[in-house]
Amino acid sequence: MSQDMQTDPATYLLILSERQAVAWVLEKERMAFPARRRAEVDRLAVGDRLVLLTTRGCWHNPTRDRTRIIGTAEVTSPVRMLDDPVTIAGRAFTQGCDLRVEQVTPYRTGVEMAPLVPELEIFPDTRPGAWAMRIRRPLVRLGSADTDLLTRRLEAVAGDPAELVPEYVEEIRKATARRA
Repeated sequence: MSQDMQTDPATYLLILSERQAVAWVLEKERMAFPARRRAEVDRLAVGDRLVLLTTRGCWHNPTRDRTRIIGTAEVTSPVRMLDDPVTIAGRAFTQGCDLRVEQVTPYRTGVEMAPLVPELEIFPDTRPGAWAMRIRRPLVRLGSADTDLLTRRLEAVAGDPAELVPEYVEEIRKATARRA
């Protein structure tokens, strides 16, 4: 179905695997994608919802950190080629869209994904670690049952982005400066 004929907004997991990308997305309320063509990125439309997920490697300590849902956002512009590519953590991104961050959890918290895997339809292979292969792409479309479960869990711990995003940006800036 084309984007023009799509009636209900879709919901996607938006996978963020680098802390500098988390700060950029939350602060700028934009998402950038690499040049490599991906069908799911091409299908992203204004009004689609994003469930923001940070991988366990996002914070540079995968033995300590967990994959978590940290917020939600709505897509507010079509994905388009950027006039000037964006570079985040040494990677170039050539297309992007605008977002409105709706809610976010406090810094380095969120809804842990691993315990929810057996309940989620998007992870049919529940063998230990198998589900992580599904999140090695920027977007994964969610069905309504998964969307309901994740947003319900998130609402219990999320708050106002205006209050919580500045801490993400500042803490990530400090962590990045320490590594430099």
